Amino acid sequence: MFATSPAESVHALDVSGLAVPEVTFWTITEGDVVLGCVALKEIEAGHGELKSMRTDAAARGRGLGARLLEHVLDEAARRGYRRLSLETGSQEFFRPARTLYAKYGFRECGPFAGYELDPNSIFMTLELEP
Repeated sequence: MFATSPAESVHALDVSGLAVPEVTFWTITEGDVVLGCVALKEIEAGHGELKSMRTDAAARGRGLGARLLEHVLDEAARRGYRRLSLETGSQEFFRPARTLYAKYGFRECGPFAGYELDPNSIFMTLELEP
């Protein structure tokens, strides 16, 4: 993320940020090769945040992002979340991710959970059915 966004606008979780009780982390692999990852962070009861979703550049175009997102949506529903939110970059590099999120019903919103307005960030949210 540091290659595409200024340091103060990078909100990706590092290993220590992923290793906390409120975060669950999954990978998608092919053999021993990690092709993608995603995390779900509980912000508060009923509200989760999609974090650190990525697919390896060599594996893009295979639907892995959609599979990861669908997994998180299923898990959020299983947990009874009423809302799932995310922060992503506003740069062209992030357009495919924003398009994928919009396809699944995410809509732009204001900052949430301590985020602040940032021209390098776009905030999105999805209301989930109970």
